[in-house]
Amino acid sequence: MEGKLQELLQQLKNAERVYIQPHNIPDPDAIASSYALQFLLNKYGIKAKIIYVKTIEKANSKKMLELFNIKMTVKNELTYNNNDFVILVDTQLGNSNITNLMKHNVMVVDHHEIIKDNNEYMYEDIRSDVGSCASIIAEYYYVNNILPSVNVATALLYGIMMDTDSLSRRVSDLDIEMFYYLYSKADISIIKSLKLNQIVKSDLIAYAKALNNVEIYGYLGFVHIENCNDSLLGTISDMVNTIEGVSVVVAYARREDGVKFSIRSENRKIKANKLMRFITAHRGVGGGHHEMAGGFIPIDNMDFLCNKQLDTYIRHRAISYVENEDKYL
Repeated sequence: MEGKLQELLQQLKNAERVYIQPHNIPDPDAIASSYALQFLLNKYGIKAKIIYVKTIEKANSKKMLELFNIKMTVKNELTYNNNDFVILVDTQLGNSNITNLMKHNVMVVDHHEIIKDNNEYMYEDIRSDVGSCASIIAEYYYVNNILPSVNVATALLYGIMMDTDSLSRRVSDLDIEMFYYLYSKADISIIKSLKLNQIVKSDLIAYAKALNNVEIYGYLGFVHIENCNDSLLGTISDMVNTIEGVSVVVAYARREDGVKFSIRSENRKIKANKLMRFITAHRGVGGGHHEMAGGFIPIDNMDFLCNKQLDTYIRHRAISYVENEDKYL
């Protein structure tokens, strides 16, 4: 898509300041995409600053910043003028994982399902069929004959590997094409280093507790985790999904401000994003892909439930959805 990059550059030609903003808790795909987009814009004389709102949780995400010398700044608010732009990466307005820091001149590059909020973006490249945002950014390099640096190629390759589970989950033709395009340009020794730094020792305790709390109903697995960050919640969902006979996982963690969810589905008839929206209906927000989704219910909408009632509520919602879908087989 040669024209997409040119369209983006045209919109930014009179920009005073450009911000690149991944979702609030950036993962490897979001970090790689933001970093590579920053490098690409710099090739055209556009200086962009990467900002994010909350924190970086995953061990491999932190390691990426170190190995690639990526500079990202935490911002909880922005002072901006009419000639400033923000490019949302790996997220969209309306998602529960993004804080809207600018009210105008918003752009987006993303691979999640389109949010139906009638957002008016100055530029958008949203491809819901693509497995990773890094593949979209890599294509900008590929079709415009721009050579990425070794670090950029390596970061993008790792982003694709993480979001597609090494080309085994939600893979499109573009993901495969960009994987092999980047592979010969990347430093595989850095990939190996990142793969050896995906969890920290303290995570092992959470894993042990999670496995002890797994409950299975047919092909549906549930796990209630205490004191668990977003990244670990997703990792545990992936782990439970490998249990024999389990093809759908609903993992959740109660926080001070509400309940965070992570859903995985390898079952063709059960879409993770639709199940997520059913569980959070009228109480919270949720979305994602057919294979993986996330959501959140604020405490104000769940404070009448103790932990045991919470378990019952979530199981009832999930099982009701699954049984309804099973009827149409």
